[in-house]
Amino acid sequence: MRDLIPADVRARLRSLSLVSRRAVGAHGIGAHRSRSRGAGLEFAQYRAYEPGDELRQVDWKLYARSDRFFVREAERESPLAVWLLLDASASMDQRDGARPDYPRLDAAKAIAACVAELALRQNDRFGLMVLREDGLRLLPPATGARQRDRLLLELHGLRAHGAWPAPASLRPLWERIGAGDLVLMLGDGLDEAALAVAERLAAARREVLSVRILTVEERDFPFRGGHRFRDPETGEELLGDGAALRREFIQRFGAARRAVDARLDAAGVRHAEHTLDEPIDLPLRRLFGARDAAAGA
Repeated sequence: MRDLIPADVRARLRSLSLVSRRAVGAHGIGAHRSRSRGAGLEFAQYRAYEPGDELRQVDWKLYARSDRFFVREAERESPLAVWLLLDASASMDQRDGARPDYPRLDAAKAIAACVAELALRQNDRFGLMVLREDGLRLLPPATGARQRDRLLLELHGLRAHGAWPAPASLRPLWERIGAGDLVLMLGDGLDEAALAVAERLAAARREVLSVRILTVEERDFPFRGGHRFRDPETGEELLGDGAALRREFIQRFGAARRAVDARLDAAGVRHAEHTLDEPIDLPLRRLFGARDAAAGA
């Protein structure tokens, strides 16, 4: 299979970590602090010895000073469950005229592969939900290289078509994404149904992040002369002069994105924008607060 992550991006990923803003549950050893306490990695507090405690947890130096048994407790470091929600509707097949072999779905796949690599390095669980008109495809979260390979296999065979799935087919999404899970949504970021999903998950106290993927033509609107504009999902077409439409399009498109950003901010959803001519790791650096985000631009 073709590697979805360019070599230079893979090198930069070494300085990046997935970070959850919320405490997560105790399901093994990972890179995220949980609310639970036990025999973990970082000291948290002492408590009195109780029958059944392991003797190796007793602080014998403290016993020598106090003549009482105390157990060292630590905050467990436990892995995160990362869900990649990937829009595979027809709009994700949109691409630039200057680069017709690179649809925005390919950028979404590459970003998803980057997240899988980060999760693998941190021993986090990661899974995939593909959202498309013909239903929801699910790869449950798991850890390890085999899980990474399963995810890459799913991504390589994925094609964009149809519309956003019907509400009834989203039931596994509400049932499978648990409290404390991290959800990263990848798509064109302007679909009302997708926005409603982000808001509902955030309202249910899931940590939701969103990456809006734009074509260069959407950002710059470089068209000149007569042009046929076509909606990839509805098939509707508009004939117009590119230069005459440019100013209005950029204003209206910018306003639409700002309105969506305001809704995401109100819901507590962190978000970033990615355009197809940018490094694929840049939105992850923006989301996870890397100090060298500007260097990747």
